[in-house]
Amino acid sequence: MNEFFTNYGLIILLVVLLIFMFWSSRRRMAKQKLEQEERARQTVPGAEVLLQGGLYGTIVSYDPENLDQPAVVEIAPGVDIKVHSQAILRIVTPTADELADEAVLAEPTFTSTTDTVGHATAAGDDAVDPADPDAEPGTKPKA
Repeated sequence: MNEFFTNYGLIILLVVLLIFMFWSSRRRMAKQKLEQEERARQTVPGAEVLLQGGLYGTIVSYDPENLDQPAVVEIAPGVDIKVHSQAILRIVTPTADELADEAVLAEPTFTSTTDTVGHATAAGDDAVDPADPDAEPGTKPKA
């Protein structure tokens, strides 16, 4: 038995290694095919995408059946470019944090007015009476 592994052990090890490489290669190819199908399903007009060159844009037209047909991507209002379908790196989906940040930025936090002299004043808790230059911030203007 010991003589068998001495003579044929290296060959058996190489055969096992080749089988493992073949199996892992097939598994990786199947995974890539599923990812490609998922990307093709998500790549619809109006979807935001990241291109291979680092550009962000919005899909205008894309044919998932014919990958040789170029995709049309709008990178700025009125600026459409044609790219190869494989140049689309991934679909950009905003995270919950980004959506929350956009909601906060959309809400006005204070209003700004200009007094008769032309100085900008903020209407809020820190408003200062423009007629009283010695007034402390946070005090209400005198009526």
